[in-house]
Amino acid sequence: MKIIACYSNKGGVGKTATAVNLAHALAARGQRVLLCDLDPQGASGFYFRVKPSKKLKDARFFQDVARFTAAIRASDFDRLDILPANMSFRDFDVFLSRMKNRRSRLKQALASVGGDYDVIVLDCPPNISTLSENVFRAADAVLVPVIPTTLSERSFDQLLAFFRDHGLPRKKILALFSMAQGAKRLHGETMQRMRAAQGKRFLDVVLPFSTEIEKMGQHRAPVATFARSRALAEAYDRLAQEVLARL
Repeated sequence: MKIIACYSNKGGVGKTATAVNLAHALAARGQRVLLCDLDPQGASGFYFRVKPSKKLKDARFFQDVARFTAAIRASDFDRLDILPANMSFRDFDVFLSRMKNRRSRLKQALASVGGDYDVIVLDCPPNISTLSENVFRAADAVLVPVIPTTLSERSFDQLLAFFRDHGLPRKKILALFSMAQGAKRLHGETMQRMRAAQGKRFLDVVLPFSTEIEKMGQHRAPVATFARSRALAEAYDRLAQEVLARL
């Protein structure tokens, strides 16, 4: 089992869209996938039309294996299951602060179902917290969507600094450009500069800006289900291929 965390310390970069479409593309490629939504807004579950468990609340997420397993929902797609979030997830940091071995609690919870899946994809909230540290330690890869703008570049540098300052392996970080617009000079210059600075940390695939992301909310489904021939759907498939190769 491999754990891929879709994470960004900056909001609005396409993190949840990346998690949803990556999970769908991995399943389409024959992987048994669990998409675990850690964001209390619950957007991943919404896109897959699944309702959150009313019983998986508070610290039970980390302590009650039976309820954790029972909260997993089947999606409408083969080999793809969903663990939807609920609003109690907003207090994860409070619960973790009271636990022994709090930095490894998420990894322990995921290990309880790991034998059923080839890949677990985590849709993470956009902040740096105790939960985030759990994510960084549990994940085999931390996939970071970066819009090619100055502020996103700054946020990415802050994330790299956090990993360095806390003794976390920066080799886990895999970045990709998201919502890129080739016609924008700033986007092109930023991508060129960041690739030169970060070397192989950035994946080859680039997710183009597309209105299909907004349409996901209307269709409540991954892009490939309603716009398979569009460039964005093809990019998500290439992303799944490249991530599997990196892992």
